[in-house]
Amino acid sequence: MQPAKSAPRLLLVNRFAVLDIEEVNTDIHEPIDTPSLSPSAPDRTVQPQKPKWEKRLLKRLSINILDTRGTSIILPIEVSTTDTSEVHSIKALLDSGATGNFIDRDFVRTKGINTQSISRPIPVYNVDGSPNKVGQISEVVDVVLRYKTYSERTLLTVSSLGRQNMILSYTWLKDHNPEVNWQTREVQMN
Repeated sequence: MQPAKSAPRLLLVNRFAVLDIEEVNTDIHEPIDTPSLSPSAPDRTVQPQKPKWEKRLLKRLSINILDTRGTSIILPIEVSTTDTSEVHSIKALLDSGATGNFIDRDFVRTKGINTQSISRPIPVYNVDGSPNKVGQISEVVDVVLRYKTYSERTLLTVSSLGRQNMILSYTWLKDHNPEVNWQTREVQMN
């Protein structure tokens, strides 16, 4: 009688393990000198690679002209900073004409929220295509955004927003597709 063959060992994978969280790395890397490929090729330096979080930012942002007729929806939001875990209440305007999620520069300074510089400033335009007078985006904040029972980690670009403290854009609306009741101004996350 032959001994029973043992079954091959199965690799056990814990599908409930905690997911890795990408940390925002603020280290600035110097260009790396690379050797020439041929004697006649000029010496070139390789530009440092952007961190993954910065690659997700749009190359161009736009801000809609804010509605003064009361047809906007304002959400009560809590933001928690990822570095200090401080929690701040803020009102966010849902703006389907904006292409980026913004937080007001004065709000960030007043609350002492730490910002991260980005390697290449992002131009900001008005909906009509004209350059926005606040200039380019050069900083972001890394926060956990909470609305009712919904929460997500996100980057908010820092800009001067005038009367608004935060703007959640068309991109946010498209990604999350909330149910909006325009009569009661209630927003439910799916």
